[in-house]
Amino acid sequence: MLENKPNILIVDDEKGLRLGTQRLLEEEGYEVTTAENGYEGITLGTACDFDIAIIDMKMPDIDGLDVLGAIKKVFPNTICIVATAFASYDTAIEATRLGAFSYIPKPFTPDELIYQLKLAHQQRTLLLEAEKLKKEREAQMLEIANEKSRLNTIIKSINDGVLVFNREGKVVYFNSSALKYLNLTEIKIGDNIPDEFPPQISKLLNKYISSEEFIGKTYTTQIEVLPNGELFVEAACSPIKNPDKTLAGVVVVIRNITELKKVELIKSQFVSMVAHELKTPMAAVQGFLNIMLDSQIPLPYEKQQEYLSRSVIRLRSLLDLVNDLLDISRMELKTKQREIVEIDMSEAVKSTLLILELDLQKKGVAVIEQFDEKLPPIKADINEITRVITNILSNAIKYNKDKGTITVTLSSVQNYLVMKVADTGIGMKPEEKTNLFQEFFRAKNEKTRNISGTGLGLTIVKRIIESYNGKIEVESEYGKGTLFTILFPINI
Repeated sequence: MLENKPNILIVDDEKGLRLGTQRLLEEEGYEVTTAENGYEGITLGTACDFDIAIIDMKMPDIDGLDVLGAIKKVFPNTICIVATAFASYDTAIEATRLGAFSYIPKPFTPDELIYQLKLAHQQRTLLLEAEKLKKEREAQMLEIANEKSRLNTIIKSINDGVLVFNREGKVVYFNSSALKYLNLTEIKIGDNIPDEFPPQISKLLNKYISSEEFIGKTYTTQIEVLPNGELFVEAACSPIKNPDKTLAGVVVVIRNITELKKVELIKSQFVSMVAHELKTPMAAVQGFLNIMLDSQIPLPYEKQQEYLSRSVIRLRSLLDLVNDLLDISRMELKTKQREIVEIDMSEAVKSTLLILELDLQKKGVAVIEQFDEKLPPIKADINEITRVITNILSNAIKYNKDKGTITVTLSSVQNYLVMKVADTGIGMKPEEKTNLFQEFFRAKNEKTRNISGTGLGLTIVKRIIESYNGKIEVESEYGKGTLFTILFPINI
């Protein structure tokens, strides 16, 4: 097709009209091909996509409507003009049905012909543009469909929220996690940045969209979506670049960091508690030593020995606290080495009771052993299991009443070896039971005031037991006693 003039096919058996029309149109700048009969017209018209075909209605070999139909079947966008001196209502309907653009009566003047060709050329241009747009749209739709399929596959494989905006700031994609992590009930494709969006995200999106130059950086922001730390997210906004290095859009990836924030808070609280717990014994020791070093305060030998003894006790508790903290740290980092062996729990309990015999005698506490016969062994590190048993039994002694009792029961239930330690001691209030396994928690009342401890023993016990996929449960009634139940998996 020429840039300005259409390519024309003339099908007419009248030689004079055919050649005269050809000469006229070529003088006007058109590219013209002629056919002297219907069959030749079909051959030429179906071999090349002409812009316009002028077809004689009546020819001796084949009807012009047949030529029209054959050309339209192969090239539906060729504009066909029927030239005839024998037009009728029926032929007009049939020609229109077959796709004829217009009629031109014979004989026609040059002006009439040029006018019809201009109209036909406009129609041809519209059809070609429409066809081009259709193909581009189909190609884009196919590309979008393929891209969407790939994108959906990727997005569904992750738990993060994903939102995609085009360069105008309209939503073009999102997943359900985005709704969840932004605490939204609805987002609509094609909408502008929703008003309900956190302002931190909206600000970053507008920064990309409003910038005259392409911003290639990724920006992140942390947002407290729900109050009291119930939902914390981190949103990362990244630009999407076109091949010409302009902005195509922005993708926002939303990650749930609620648990990380909780860990940060716990660590902060833990550091504060450690500092407090370390400060108290250190301050006490420093106070005793300052008194002893003060030359203006005369101290008898007995008083000096008392202060030194108190300092040693404080330092011993401080060392115990440091060791407990180191154990907790090793458990968290999983750097503590274990030697897994088969352990006979009845022998482990009896050995621990022998070590605690002096403490039992001081308080006059009696121990009742109720061990099932042929208990299955458990597989664990003997040092860790000994620590669990020692901590539970020593607590049962310390928090027991004078001349009380401790009942130790060992049995197997399904896949667990069950150890129960019941005492007749102080017991716990409901709020104390709730906080029992927290770091540095110690029940504080008139009956526990003089009982020493780091407040980390049961925390370590719980972590050891859970590291073996075991369980620890506690039942207690204030003033009557406490029952600890520990379940160790038999097949570890």
